Amino acid sequence: MTTFAELGLSPKILAAVEAAGYTTPTPIQAGAIPHALERKDVLGIAQTGTGKTASFVLPMLHLLEKGRARARMPRTLILEPTRELAAQVEENFVKYGVNHRINVALLIGGVSFEEQERKLERGADVLIATPGRLLDHFERGKLLLTGVEILVIDEADRMLDMGFIPDIERICKLIPFTRQTLFFSATMPAEITKLTEQFLHSPARVEVAKASTTAKTVTQRLVKSAKKPWDKRAVLRDLIQAEGDELKNAIIFCNRKMDVSELFRSLVKHGFNAGALHGDMDQRARMTMLSNFKDGNLQLLVASDVAARGLDIPDVSHVFNYDIPIHAEDYVHRIGRTGRAGRSGKAFSIITASDTKHLDAIEKMIGEKIEWLDGDLSTLPAQEETEETGRRGRNSRGKNGKKPRDAKEHKEKQAQPRVAEEKAAEAPVVADISALDAPQPVIPDNVSLGTAVTQEPVRPAPHKNGNDERRQNHTQNGQQNNKRHRRDFDDEPSPLGFGDDIPAFMLIPINI
Repeated sequence: MTTFAELGLSPKILAAVEAAGYTTPTPIQAGAIPHALERKDVLGIAQTGTGKTASFVLPMLHLLEKGRARARMPRTLILEPTRELAAQVEENFVKYGVNHRINVALLIGGVSFEEQERKLERGADVLIATPGRLLDHFERGKLLLTGVEILVIDEADRMLDMGFIPDIERICKLIPFTRQTLFFSATMPAEITKLTEQFLHSPARVEVAKASTTAKTVTQRLVKSAKKPWDKRAVLRDLIQAEGDELKNAIIFCNRKMDVSELFRSLVKHGFNAGALHGDMDQRARMTMLSNFKDGNLQLLVASDVAARGLDIPDVSHVFNYDIPIHAEDYVHRIGRTGRAGRSGKAFSIITASDTKHLDAIEKMIGEKIEWLDGDLSTLPAQEETEETGRRGRNSRGKNGKKPRDAKEHKEKQAQPRVAEEKAAEAPVVADISALDAPQPVIPDNVSLGTAVTQEPVRPAPHKNGNDERRQNHTQNGQQNNKRHRRDFDDEPSPLGFGDDIPAFMLIPINI
């Protein structure tokens, strides 16, 4: 069996590796380190959790033992897709470079530019960065890349998914053509193969496992669930409780940041020791949450795919896919958080009826069928209500705040005003119009203006709304009669002037 001493590493590095508790290199380390020490380009393909980080950290430390860094001109550059991965690589350099005097600079978002600029001014032997923050420093004139001797592109397929490829192409043009390039990835889709042809020159290909395969130490199971969120959350809680003492800690993956926050609040509400991790969180909060999970202060970590790639948390016992990943490659990375370094682990994926397309793509990619825990989707009970009814509830109100009515009842109520209107239009006009031909009373000469001729009480006309008057003003053939005053419909003689309601000031005699 190959040992680290046989790989050609310096005594300082061997002492640091032994102090870290490692004696035997992993297959990817045994295959990649000798080629890297010979300054060859390396294309490394291996499952996640097999020690790819040490495959480039150890040879870089060996090659950096000679020479010194200059201000704003780093000697090596490592590109990482996420801040967490970049911080983890820095930890590896601190651990394995304990016997070396090297300066390591970390350029990631969420940290002030001033502090990072001070590190660059002192000179960086190793520069670890995310592409966006690296280009920000370059455009500010605080960084020169003409002295880079070794370029490492880690988690290349994740770079592709996150849209960093144009940035990487630009960075590669700023680095000397004679550089050494180390290219590592867990999966190797066709797009990445094209990138290797562009970035690498006659690389030594080291492939220790079939691309896009899962570790045999991970037990994979599928769990059926209804589509409603509360059903999925109940299924997840049952799974966690069923594992009992076997569940030491677990990462729960969601596809959306909003679902991460919602599921986190639900777990805490039900008494679980949980934390959350996603890309919208402040960098300090993200690192604190991750540190608490590593230290065992948190049992459950609800996370987006920001925690799916390359994070080295050695002893994760379980992984739960609350949402099945949309991209099949992400499934390999997610469940790779458990079963690392030869340990056993379990991975459960909650599947709904709408997830079958993504599940088929995953099984096709990994080349095997994943077993169901307790029956497949066909064993789900039939849903008596539709999804819309289930969400609104039987006694709930509609969008306009009113209860939903039966369709037949609604149709009959709509028809009632229309029938009544038709009947009113067909009915004959019954108003008394004899008053039109009656002679008009003559006002006597001895009555002054404003004095009423008759003292008989006036009966008020019956109240009629606008619709009633319009219906009465229509004849049988639909033609409208001339408009008549409302007194024409009274049985009593019409009063003159104000009738009994004459104001007092109008009753004062007028002297002529």
